[in-house]
Amino acid sequence: MKTNILTAAAVSFLTMTAVAQKDQVKNAEDALEDNNYAEAKAQLKVAEANLGELNDKWTENFYLYKGKAYMADGTSATGEDLKIAAESLKKAAEMGNEEAVEALSTLKTSLIESAIEDQNQENFAAAADKLYTSYELSKKDTVYLYYAANNMVQAQDYDKAVEYLETLNELDYDGSGKAYTAVNIETGERENLGSKQQMDLMIKTEQYKDPEVEKIPSKKGDIAQLIARIYISQKQYDKAIAAMDKAKATNPDDMGLLQAEANMYYQMGEKDKAREILEEVAAKDPSDPSTFNNIGLMYAEINDNEKAVEFYEKALEKDPEYNEARINMIAAKLSAEKEIINEMNGLGMSKKDNARYDELDAERKELYKAVLPDLEKAMEVDPDNKDIIQTAMNLYSNLGNQEKVAELKAKL
Repeated sequence: MKTNILTAAAVSFLTMTAVAQKDQVKNAEDALEDNNYAEAKAQLKVAEANLGELNDKWTENFYLYKGKAYMADGTSATGEDLKIAAESLKKAAEMGNEEAVEALSTLKTSLIESAIEDQNQENFAAAADKLYTSYELSKKDTVYLYYAANNMVQAQDYDKAVEYLETLNELDYDGSGKAYTAVNIETGERENLGSKQQMDLMIKTEQYKDPEVEKIPSKKGDIAQLIARIYISQKQYDKAIAAMDKAKATNPDDMGLLQAEANMYYQMGEKDKAREILEEVAAKDPSDPSTFNNIGLMYAEINDNEKAVEFYEKALEKDPEYNEARINMIAAKLSAEKEIINEMNGLGMSKKDNARYDELDAERKELYKAVLPDLEKAMEVDPDNKDIIQTAMNLYSNLGNQEKVAELKAKL
């Protein structure tokens, strides 16, 4: 008989507990209607201690209200609060709550906007945390995992960054596509409108103009390069090479990966290997002038300036406006000046030495004359570049053309 009495008492206590839990959840709902988020959190915190006593419907409501309480108005919540809100709303949505599904969409926007604000303030760890939470809310949105990884790199949390980047590799994340953009007439800013249909629609409203379809390149090379860069910074060269080889195995024809591999070997000090890979890239895809420019720079590093000029010229054949290659080419050509000047400075005052001095001086001036057309073109492409102007002035001064020197001096 005593056993029956105890059982009845226990059941009564459980019933009373469940009623109390429901009251607290209902109180939280009332507090939310008054935008009293602190009170809602307090009520839910008490209810959570015995959450298992609630039935499925009340549990669903609990998670919905907890999500809304921690999300608050969407702008004042901390990053940690937004994470709690996301986890709670996700549970409610998984239980079939449609209001939670809608709230999750709003929360995701808040997380991303807050992450952008963190980035602007160089609070990269917080930004990464919010972007990763955005990814967890919808695993198909892998772009947020990519951005989270980049922010972890900026925050110098390399272990977490590699974890995210390796996950992207496992998911075979590519990130390529198209961006449908147009200029917002009111703000003057170019905006990504999401789809061709949306872009066409917004152009018709006359609120936007100048539609463009921009190609978004694959991010596989960037991912492999980031992983390699992290391992290289930690002097874990074997891991860097293994990560690159793994990426290449699944994407052997990806030019971005080959570029990344060349950069990896360059950072490791294996410059001959880096140059060989870049020459392979140039052979497979001769359309990119930057590849030829980079090969030229590598030849310049080993003082093979003749070969360097050859590749700079190839870069300029692909893009005549590519001034970086032109400036590098000018530097490579002018490198011959150093040997001439060194010999001039080492000469004595004999008749023979004076004759040799005149020969070298004439040779130096011929070099200047040969380079000036390149400098003139460089100034045409980039008229505000003071370094180019100053170099041209020095050459014209040595050639005795003071009129040209004065003309260029007026541009400084």
